Amino acid sequence: MMKILINFLLLLVIHQFAFSQIKDTLPLHNDTNSIKTENLPVLADTIHYNDTVIKHTTDGNDTVVKKKVHSPKQATIRSAILPGLGQIYNRKYWKVPIVYGAIGIPGYLFFYNKKYYNASRYALSMVANEVTDPVQLAKVDPQLKALVALKAKGSLLNYRNQFRRDMDYSVLITLLMWGLNIVDATVDGHLRGFDVSDELSLQIKPALLPGTMAPGVSFVVNFK
Repeated sequence: MMKILINFLLLLVIHQFAFSQIKDTLPLHNDTNSIKTENLPVLADTIHYNDTVIKHTTDGNDTVVKKKVHSPKQATIRSAILPGLGQIYNRKYWKVPIVYGAIGIPGYLFFYNKKYYNASRYALSMVANEVTDPVQLAKVDPQLKALVALKAKGSLLNYRNQFRRDMDYSVLITLLMWGLNIVDATVDGHLRGFDVSDELSLQIKPALLPGTMAPGVSFVVNFK
């Protein structure tokens, strides 16, 4: 292992020496006529920055174009106004059905429980007030008419309380899913700015251990 490391260091020294020799042969003055233009690198016509694009033209007049920057704040606001809109802004279209399913199911359960809460409350009022008017009794839900005929006040009271409790739970779950929709859009909006290109790399380089000056290996993580 030590022999391989010494050979590797020797190659680095030779490479650095050769690079220094090549660098010394280049002209140090500003006379561009002494350099052949065909050996010069060709520059790109467009230079990209974080939020700006500079385009070079043939007449020498550079144009600066502002790029549209992705805003996590916009994703948050759109999801708060309408669920799924922030996911569309983040181009995460596959999440839209999940968002509407997560919010739509408890929303449907709210109206379902509200319907039977009103029906059980009306039936309970018929029994509590001892109503005998057939017109009013005809408005009782068909599933509750048997309990009204038996004057089962306790059962009707339990049904009413259960539907009221389930209705409250449906509201809480709907609000929770709405909030998670906003959080998801916000997180995705911030993650779109992260660099996940090939510039992120792990390199293994020789190194000297501090304190002992013994040869070792270092792991270097490069971020763009």
